[in-house]
Amino acid sequence: MSNLLDGVTASAVPTDRLRVNVLSVRESGVPVLFVHGNVSSSLFWQSTMLALPSEYRPLAVDLRGFGDTEPLPVDATRGVRDYSDDVLALLDSLSLGSVHLVGWSMGGGVVLQLLRDRPSLVRTVTLVAPVSPYGFGGTRDASGTLVGSAGACSGGGGGNPDFVAALAAGDRSTDSPLSPRQVLRSFYVKPPFVPEHEDIFVESMLSTRTGEDHYPGDSTPSSGWPGVAAGGRGVLNTMAPNHFRLDDLHEVDPKPPIRWIRGDADQIVSDASMFDLANLGALGALPDWPGAETHPPQPMIAQTRAVLDRYAAAGGTYDELVIADAGHSPHIEKPTEFTAALREILAKG
Repeated sequence: MSNLLDGVTASAVPTDRLRVNVLSVRESGVPVLFVHGNVSSSLFWQSTMLALPSEYRPLAVDLRGFGDTEPLPVDATRGVRDYSDDVLALLDSLSLGSVHLVGWSMGGGVVLQLLRDRPSLVRTVTLVAPVSPYGFGGTRDASGTLVGSAGACSGGGGGNPDFVAALAAGDRSTDSPLSPRQVLRSFYVKPPFVPEHEDIFVESMLSTRTGEDHYPGDSTPSSGWPGVAAGGRGVLNTMAPNHFRLDDLHEVDPKPPIRWIRGDADQIVSDASMFDLANLGALGALPDWPGAETHPPQPMIAQTRAVLDRYAAAGGTYDELVIADAGHSPHIEKPTEFTAALREILAKG
């Protein structure tokens, strides 16, 4: 059974960095490039792509280590730039010129990094439940203050080994709360919602390469709680705050309009994320938590809002749309509302 919906085609595009798998629905129109998040692939974007009118040319990319793109190793010391530079190489290979960018979760960080590095190529930015501009884990206030040195409390050591093992084994069952299918149902969406194309989404998750060069990445020991810090390889380390920080986004020129869309019940990117080690410590799920004074849950929403407020104060524009009764995947959970919001921002570019 194909994982592609009717009307969606896949192609392998050679670039000067690697071979990239791209989904598309037509060959004409203003390009809109969709970038997926962690433990997923372009397959999560298919319904959204098909819902766009013919004036747009939707394309969705598989990042390295996901889907059918060439799985080159990830140098996390560059933050997410291995991913964003791969996307830039794709834009050059396809001669797309300026594009609308749509980034979900980690993909939100990728499109913001691209905006930071090549703003002249960006028409608009749509952030869907994006990772904080200060990364994931290891910071304690809206200014992104580190909880320790060298990415402590973040990075590859935060990956759950049972979930990693389930990915590596191709587990399609519901036998464990840490099977990909159950993680999808519990955290990617707001329970009890079950996506129409759940089987495709599970296959997308299972396309994630595992190991130190991919997911979750390596780690280093830390003398501070919880005993781990970011390494230099693999996915989770690309978002460690000692590698990834976009607090200077207000300096880009030109400044395209940004729309930030998130669900009101997101458990992955929130001010109380169930994947943030500090929040797990606060909940008692990790032992010996040193307390909120030094290790509070990362205020991810407050951090994104602070960076975007500076962007607006410096002459840019953004708005924040919170979709009710949705979790981490509003484009999947509330497709009609999401597509309408996306079309509004696309019309501004």
